[in-house]
Amino acid sequence: MSDRQKVAVVTGASSGIGKEVAKALVGAGWRVIATGRDPARMASAEAEIAAAAEGGSVEMLRADLSLIAEADRLAQDVAARTDRLDLLVNNAGGMTDRLEMTGEGLEANFAGNHLGPFALTQGLEPLLRAAAADAPAGATRIVMTASDASEMGLPVDFADMQNLTRFNPGLAYCTGKLANVLFARALASRLDGSGIVAHAMAPGATDTPFFDNAPAETRVHTEKLAKLTVAEGADTLIWLALGDEAGRSSGGYWEKRAPRAPHPQVDDAEAVARFWQESEKLVDGVRG
Repeated sequence: MSDRQKVAVVTGASSGIGKEVAKALVGAGWRVIATGRDPARMASAEAEIAAAAEGGSVEMLRADLSLIAEADRLAQDVAARTDRLDLLVNNAGGMTDRLEMTGEGLEANFAGNHLGPFALTQGLEPLLRAAAADAPAGATRIVMTASDASEMGLPVDFADMQNLTRFNPGLAYCTGKLANVLFARALASRLDGSGIVAHAMAPGATDTPFFDNAPAETRVHTEKLAKLTVAEGADTLIWLALGDEAGRSSGGYWEKRAPRAPHPQVDDAEAVARFWQESEKLVDGVRG
């Protein structure tokens, strides 16, 4: 096995789109460090991903990314296993049917969809920069699983990013997914010139366990919706991870391997900068 074997972290890889991405990467010879939350699903997924390996390998680590402490610990665990990281796939996320606060005092849905991945990306940035230092520009990547729900909600309210004064599950999900797209755009600016690119994508409604914890009205609305297969839902994410075109730009929002117009707030440079500042405040407030 080559010393130059590429290394990826894929979050939310115990099922659905994340598992499909991990399978594609190990099939292409990558070393994959994957994450999940449920031990039984993790063990099953690890065996399935390993069976797809063509010179690649997989190791599954447990982490609940709605907790900043676990995101930070995961970054440390990854750094103990590799000194470089070619790809970070921020795929973990979900939808809730109620307002729930984490033990760290954050709204669980926003924490799991954005703040945990934000903290993890901060922690893994040195490893990404190490990989980019001797790789072609654009070969080192951060990709996010967002949603077209990112386009449907109100702009992020920087005075109340967690929607605590106006909470409802649908708005919370739209905000969390808009945060993914804003995060990719913010990273593109902050990492300009580093050789690292960042993108977000909308997979479309996909037949995964995602809907299991959604509110009842969402389940009713989506029950009869035509859904993509997991392979179809993962296709653009895999393309962003491995394809040449994604390395030639940064900060994009994609669907079906094509650029898609994001929420107007994403094109507001001042809003993107403020979004980063407020995200840092919330994360640093937990870290103390």
